Order: sequence, then structure tokens, then C-alpha cells
Amino acid sequence: MKLHVLVDELETARLAVEGGATVVQWRLKDVPRVDVVERGRATRSLCARYGVPFVVNDDVEAALMLGADGVHLGRTDEGADEAHSHGLLLGLSASTVEEARVAEGRADYIGAGPVWETPSKADADQPLGLDALRELCAAVGTPVVAIGGIDPSNAGDCIRAGASGVAVIRAARHAAALVRAIDEAL
Repeated sequence: MKLHVLVDELETARLAVEGGATVVQWRLKDVPRVDVVERGRATRSLCARYGVPFVVNDDVEAALMLGADGVHLGRTDEGADEAHSHGLLLGLSASTVEEARVAEGRADYIGAGPVWETPSKADADQPLGLDALRELCAAVGTPVVAIGGIDPSNAGDCIRAGASGVAVIRAARHAAALVRAIDEAL
């Protein structure tokens, strides 16, 4: 869970996995399920070759069709029970301590954020900052993966605040630098 990379194409996934990413999350927004599945096959195969868990964003059915290891669901996404019934790794999003407590016991990990402002998600909540991330991590026993505005310069701060790992979109091609920053913080 140390480094989740959220990707929408194979080359970034390849660079991230070769750089040390520990989870690849397939994230295609506003794309029909058939395209998510079709375009995701090669990335799923890449992850299988490297032994890196492959998680699909927001869509349990697409995860099942791709033979994914897991699914990450946002606060308004449905399918947590279905994911569990199929044995999928389940990540749930939270931006407050209360949301994290609701996810605890249901999720295998909690995606917490955004920690900082991010252009990667237009409808992102207000940034938590490190103090709120620290509070959220302390409030739950479920592993927390911090997301939002994270890059090699601040990934270690998230780990020191109690996160088990970080998730990145824009910085996915900098996996090796991110892994170094995380390892230095551990």
C-alpha cells in the first residue's frame, strides 16, 4: 500500500511499476464501462506480470470484468457489498474523520484527501492539510492512503502524519522518487 498510482494509460503504468509503485489504480473518468475494460486489459496484464495489485476506480463491474484485485469507491459510489462478496480488495474515500470512521471495518484501506490542492479532481473537497490528515489517521485502525497534491517533495510528510501510503496521479511517472521519499520517512 506504500505507493498507489492512479493512471489512465499503459505507459504511465509501466513507468510507475518499474519505479516501484505498489498498487496501480485504473482511473478513467466519464468513459463508458466497455472502454474502461477494453483499454484496461493491457495495464491489468502489466500488473500481473510484475505482481502489483491492480485496482479499478469507481466501478465494481469493470473490476470484475478485468479480473482486478480490487476496486476503489468514492463516497457516493455503490458496490461495496458486491466487492466484498467477490473477494475484491476495497478502498473507500474519506475527507473527514467521520467519513473515515464510517469506512472503517468496511474498507481494506481508506483513501484520505485531498491533503493539498490538486488540479486532478475538479470537484475535490477543501484540502485537509497535514494536521487533519494526522487526526484522521489516528482515528481509525484501517490503513490510510493519503491523496491530493502529493509529489516527492511532500510524500514523506504524509507518512510522518500517520498515512500507510500515498496515492498520486500527476506524479505517477516519478514513482522511484516517491518511493525514496516514503522510505526515508518510515
